[in-house]
Amino acid sequence: MPLNRRKFLKKSAVTGAGVAIAGAVAAPSAQAAAGQGARPGRGAKRYALTVMGTTDLHGHVFNWDYFKDAEYKDAAGNAQGLARISTLVNRIRAEKGRENTLLLDAGDTIQGTPLTYYYAKVDPITAVGGPVHPMAQAMNAIGYDAAALGNHEFNYGIETLRKFESQLRFPLLGANAVDAKTLRPAFAPYVMKTFCVKGAPPVKVAVLGLTNPGIAIWDKAYVQGKLAFPGLEEQAAKWVPRLKSLGADVVIVSAHSGSSGTSSYGDQLPYVENSAALVAQQVPDIDAILVGHAHVEIPELRVVNAKSGKTVVLSEPLAYAERLSVFDVELVFGKGRWSVESVSSRVLNSNTVADDPKITKLLSDEHAKVVGYVNQVVGTATETLTTVEARYKDAPIIDLITKVQEDVVKAALAGTSYASLPVIAQASPFSRTSEIPAGQVTIRDLSGLYVYDNTLVAKLLTGAQVRAYLEYSAEYFVQTAVGAVVDVEKLTNANNRPDYNYDYVSGLSYDIDIARAAGSRIRNLTFGGVALDDAQQFVLAVNNYRANGGGAFPYVASAQELWSESTEIRTRISEWVTAKGVLDPKDFASVDWKLTRDGTPVF
Repeated sequence: MPLNRRKFLKKSAVTGAGVAIAGAVAAPSAQAAAGQGARPGRGAKRYALTVMGTTDLHGHVFNWDYFKDAEYKDAAGNAQGLARISTLVNRIRAEKGRENTLLLDAGDTIQGTPLTYYYAKVDPITAVGGPVHPMAQAMNAIGYDAAALGNHEFNYGIETLRKFESQLRFPLLGANAVDAKTLRPAFAPYVMKTFCVKGAPPVKVAVLGLTNPGIAIWDKAYVQGKLAFPGLEEQAAKWVPRLKSLGADVVIVSAHSGSSGTSSYGDQLPYVENSAALVAQQVPDIDAILVGHAHVEIPELRVVNAKSGKTVVLSEPLAYAERLSVFDVELVFGKGRWSVESVSSRVLNSNTVADDPKITKLLSDEHAKVVGYVNQVVGTATETLTTVEARYKDAPIIDLITKVQEDVVKAALAGTSYASLPVIAQASPFSRTSEIPAGQVTIRDLSGLYVYDNTLVAKLLTGAQVRAYLEYSAEYFVQTAVGAVVDVEKLTNANNRPDYNYDYVSGLSYDIDIARAAGSRIRNLTFGGVALDDAQQFVLAVNNYRANGGGAFPYVASAQELWSESTEIRTRISEWVTAKGVLDPKDFASVDWKLTRDGTPVF
């Protein structure tokens, strides 16, 4: 990766990060919580600033599920969409005075729903005379002041991202998104806002944007040799003093990085993926951090800065516009300067309000186009296929994904020196509720099966490496002794591993013995009816997230790449079904693996 490592490696050890955080986020003392500056005298000038924040919007403008063609609903009663957020923002602005508020976002905006896919691929914003991106229209209308870059901003390539950036009426910030050659910022690092105060000097508020180092892995095909993504802590330490020297009275960080101090990509990068709390702990003079990326709800997290002893307040609103973070910043003027007296944060639930009709009206045409697109019929299914049991049983619906990937890679390698090698494929049970109904099959049905915009890569692996890959995948299951009751709700997600980091691998036959300890679970592994030869070479058809190291599966990231493409896997599935016309499990399904305990099948 084209980084000046000597410059940026100083504070990047992943090990120990969790320990460091544990000591940093204890409940603050009353003095630390309330007193960020000197005690003001009686009658001192005061100013109250309100900072609102969203993150991980992922293309959600409406409270609509394009995969179900219905209003969005979940068991918790959440509502989604910027139209709801707009109503909350309007309420806060009316209460506090718009001139006393800031509205920020922490990234992952232009990927995640058929709405965003449509305007990246079907009716692309990059076309000559093309449309304005719906997310740009909505965020401009709501009046955002700044947004940090998310890693998913890069999923459609730099051209699409730059076009989206040009359509915004506010800056996209990324202090640690730098030119790979010069290491200078490739996007605006920060924005400075000035707030007028009657009878006192203005309050200057700096917003520093930081994005995720994992972009270098996850979107390697687009950014390698062009952009680099050093660690958040190092770049915050570089920029915050500059902002203070420019007269910033308040420093807010919008960070597309979680607060846990952990990384999903292991040691592939020397920079922590979820480092927002580390930034708060290590870099003085930050007052608040809007946290993103992790898709968790944090109303308020207080971290004591190790150098200054002052408390930094962090908040992460739930993704998909389900929550709005609100920071209340109290300042006092004394000794010729403004100082932050206190910061608190909370989250507001978008299910408590109705859509803002201004936003729904603004984007009703775009919404209707996408609804029409996803409801196009592309084939007929002979029976209903579902992911309900796909986490713990070999489900035909996941075999559909692996079959499509196998066929695409075989066609791509035809006529090459690798054409004679066996092609195997991985796929994950992304959703627990996907269903392809018997009868007419639409793009919507197939998109609901493959909800991510992943693309396909062919990697060269040995049998021994495939075995290690499967062992790592099998760590997803909770060790369950022979004779113990099997509760499918407690059987998976060991060590909090998400469903999307559990892989099927097609073309092989194997058992997963969940009574055994992790690392020794793969049993009876065969290829072509005989025990797997560790020296045998295979072509693994794998999604780009996994190929680039996502999930930290062994060997695959460093394996030789034989081929890759930019067409989404979900599109390839639609093309395959369209060409077949009939979706019949006999054309793609087989039982390749099963869960066992001491050789006895669990199911």
